[in-house]
Amino acid sequence: MTARATTTVTARLLAAARLTATASTLALGLAAGFGGAAQAGEIRIGSVLSATGPAAFLGDPEEKTLKLYAEEINKAGGINGDTIKLIIYDDGGDADKARTFATRLVEEDKVAAVLGGTTSGTTMAMIPVFEDAEIPFVSFAGAVGIVEPTKKWVFKTPHTDRMACEKIFEDLKKQNLAKVGIISGTDGFGKSMRDQCVKVNAKYGIEIVAEETYGPRDSDMTAQLTNLKGAPGIQALVNPGMGQGPAIVTRNVRQLGITLPLYQSHGVASKSFIELAGDAAEGVRLPAAALLVAEKLPDSDPQKAIALGYKTSYEAATKGQVSTFGGHAFDALFILKGALDRAKSSDAARIRDEIEKTQGFIGTAGIFNMTPDDHMGLDLTAFKLLEVRSGDWTLVE
Repeated sequence: MTARATTTVTARLLAAARLTATASTLALGLAAGFGGAAQAGEIRIGSVLSATGPAAFLGDPEEKTLKLYAEEINKAGGINGDTIKLIIYDDGGDADKARTFATRLVEEDKVAAVLGGTTSGTTMAMIPVFEDAEIPFVSFAGAVGIVEPTKKWVFKTPHTDRMACEKIFEDLKKQNLAKVGIISGTDGFGKSMRDQCVKVNAKYGIEIVAEETYGPRDSDMTAQLTNLKGAPGIQALVNPGMGQGPAIVTRNVRQLGITLPLYQSHGVASKSFIELAGDAAEGVRLPAAALLVAEKLPDSDPQKAIALGYKTSYEAATKGQVSTFGGHAFDALFILKGALDRAKSSDAARIRDEIEKTQGFIGTAGIFNMTPDDHMGLDLTAFKLLEVRSGDWTLVE
């Protein structure tokens, strides 16, 4: 697809979004002159992402998404004649580097706001920096601890790990499967989701009969899975985790001849998981954003135009497969744009207040309705339950 065609797709996406209750949110109308050290005619937006390293499958599409839409907006004349200047640092998945770059964005780059934090670990490391500096920060990471308890300057766009547990347990309950085994990664996301599953399982009448863990560098989980296979009464497996670990778990499950239903998390919601797991992924279920099944959504679904438009423009520009992780960046960028547009000021407190007032914003992850007590704004209906069939995502419901 040509650059002109890509621009047209982006324009259609923005036009479709204007038909929603968030027309002002998606209008190309940011107030100009943000960022204390910005040049005239320049709006500075900072980002710290894990574009390389073990979480690159998350951070790379996030970086590409931010660059794609900043470029298209600038090509269309910018924002009130001003251009967006993205200042992006790659932390490689290292929390210490993330905190260092966060400090640089505040002290040297004088950004108006920050989008990013690819992983829960890097996000949590940066939160104190932006809270102390009183700069709005919208994270792309999944842990519920990012927004609970509520932090004045911090928001997020992905569904939480607690919601993932609830969506999985909801489906297990429908199938009368009450005894599960958990095998979780020891990374920040895996541990957090495991903890959330343990907190909410009783609400759905689910008993966790056995648990195992694996490290981020482990290349074989057959020993842990063998233990789970022998757990008394076990009826299903749940794998909180991200990165390559869940794909290895999936392959090992099939290699051991385990036929129990296997549930993964939204931490693997990209086609790369299916590619890594191969045929073993068949039948795996997971909660994920509507973006992965954009073409299969009914025309009546309010997310279809947004999700399909983003998918089309992203894949045309990058020649790669869309993932929900890039969608988190898309949602965050446009939520910020809407807030800046309404604030009409470079005052950080006013920008923060307008992010918090986001209502009816239709994004790739769902329909966002934020409040002073909810800095994510999504409920469980925003999650779709998917199953891998014939090497692709399909809707279970």
